[in-house]
Amino acid sequence: MKKSNQETALFNSNTNSNKDLKIEKIKTTNVNILLNRVRLDQKRTLKKRIIFSIILASLVSSLAVYFII
Repeated sequence: MKKSNQETALFNSNTNSNKDLKIEKIKTTNVNILLNRVRLDQKRTLKKRIIFSIILASLVSSLAVYFII
């Protein structure tokens, strides 16, 4: 009797692992899409930093010119 119970338990675990493998295959994503998204985000943050630094530099220089005159 123990052997038959063990066999059914092994059979059940195999079907569960097969279901897990099917779920993992469905949830895969393309790595290139993710990398492109990261690159685009890096470009956007770089542009924002450059614009912010230009605005800050122009503000400081305009204040300096105002106080000198």
